[in-house]
Amino acid sequence: MLPKNRPPTHPGEMLLKEFLEPMKITQVELAHRMQVPIQRINTFINGKRDMTPETAILLSRVLKTTPEFWMNLQTTY
Repeated sequence: MLPKNRPPTHPGEMLLKEFLEPMKITQVELAHRMQVPIQRINTFINGKRDMTPETAILLSRVLKTTPEFWMNLQTTY
């Protein structure tokens, strides 16, 4: 059941709070592992960029998740 009294969480915030911080991975290190510019990760985490299928695939490879997980977060947002 989805809560109705709060705005949905941006996938970038989920990435930061649920993956990067617990795993102690910096944005720079994630960008390096994904082979993308740091700005791409930073703007995504700051909510200024939406999830793309390409980013979902790259994140799933690095973080051992599925692309569908990331795309579902974006759809819900």
